[in-house]
Amino acid sequence: MSGLLIRPRIRPRVAVVLVYTAAMCMNGLDSTIVNPALYTIAGDFGRPLSAANTVETAFLVALAVGLPVAGWLGDRFGTKRVFLGALTAFTIASAVCGLAPDLDTLVVARAVQGLAGGLLTPVGMTLLFRAFPPHERMKLAKVLIVPTALMPALGPPLGGLLTEHLSWHWLFFVNVPIGTAAVVLGVFGLREHVEGPEGKFDTVGFWLATPALGLLTYALGFGPSQGWTRPAVAVSAALGSVLLVAAVLHQVRAKTPLLKLRLLADRVYGSASALAGVTAAGLMGVLFVFPLLYQASLGASALDAGLSVFPEAVGLMLASQVVDRLLPRLGPRLLTVPALLVAAAVFAALAIPGVAENAWSVRGLMFLIGLVLGTAVLTVQISGFESIGPADMGQAMGLFQIVRTLGGALGIAACAAVIGGGHVTEAAADPGPYRTAVWVTAGLVALGAVMALRLPREAPQPPPFDDEDAPPPGEGLAADEAPAVKG
Repeated sequence: MSGLLIRPRIRPRVAVVLVYTAAMCMNGLDSTIVNPALYTIAGDFGRPLSAANTVETAFLVALAVGLPVAGWLGDRFGTKRVFLGALTAFTIASAVCGLAPDLDTLVVARAVQGLAGGLLTPVGMTLLFRAFPPHERMKLAKVLIVPTALMPALGPPLGGLLTEHLSWHWLFFVNVPIGTAAVVLGVFGLREHVEGPEGKFDTVGFWLATPALGLLTYALGFGPSQGWTRPAVAVSAALGSVLLVAAVLHQVRAKTPLLKLRLLADRVYGSASALAGVTAAGLMGVLFVFPLLYQASLGASALDAGLSVFPEAVGLMLASQVVDRLLPRLGPRLLTVPALLVAAAVFAALAIPGVAENAWSVRGLMFLIGLVLGTAVLTVQISGFESIGPADMGQAMGLFQIVRTLGGALGIAACAAVIGGGHVTEAAADPGPYRTAVWVTAGLVALGAVMALRLPREAPQPPPFDDEDAPPPGEGLAADEAPAVKG
């Protein structure tokens, strides 16, 4: 079905890059910017530090909830409409976070942020792929990896800077002008595309998976501070687990499932997805607990804690420039296993008494974490999708993001459980639990090295390109023509 001819004021290909980059910067930044401020937030609200952890857990798990329905919503209502709607919700929720009068309001607003963020990533990638032909996407990915890779690492130092010199409220206020400008640009510059979903929406799968994730989020968030045997926590954990099992069984049997879990049967993709979850648990866990160790045990400020992990961004950016050259020569297994082993050793070094007290030792170790763990993560992302055909790419990407996001949430929850429910107002914090939590993250990364042995020795060849997968006329190099509407 042909669409209406509309000549926007800005070229759609320029607009989609600018709007997507702005959205991903906000989304990536918010995944870590709160970490160094949790110590201050908990103190301001008079709550245990592990209770304040739900600020991050709510964001990460809600983000996972939005991922499975993102593709269906984009096809049904249009990628432009869904993307800008999610970006608007993210921006408004950011303002509410900054104005939150109590921890409960902040957690709810963060959940809204996460839900909107879960829609932004896959729908935004769809916008990009429809605006650029295949032969231009690799070059585009190298450019866009800068904001998407740099922002999560920039979050801790920026969070510490704003918390120390302004207040933690500004961690969220910074999103408002950026999000507003991106929405306005998107309204006038983006093109609409309605694909039309195949089959009916998997209502049963949705209503099984959504409460399951919500209940498990509650249990993971409040278990460390309230106790795992507390009735509300124990019931939530048990019921959430039952619903999650039911959701998985339904997805496997459904004709048009919300998530194609059968894709995990592919050895390369399945191994890559599991590995992504474990490494995310280790990385997000250490980014969560190490700033707290710096503040609670070593007496550092929020800014110092944030700056302590920033060199990880430099190592990650360096890794992004060399993986595409090393992967064809070494293969996924030989490149990933040693990198994860080194990363596990570096994580463990952070927990050794005396190492964390030396600022330059911490900076050097954080740089190595970004370099070696970034090499492993990027290798898994590239090789894991090589065996996935174009028809399943959207489902595979959504499932991969869910596993990785849930892994990060579990890593944070595990560290919070090890730290315990002590109040941040205690005069002298015992560094022991914090160091133990860092050891836990090292163990997770070491487990990832074992799992990486299932990766292939040689880089798998991508599926043959089918002309039917090429962008239709008007969506390639001439993407600034009329918006396409298919139904």
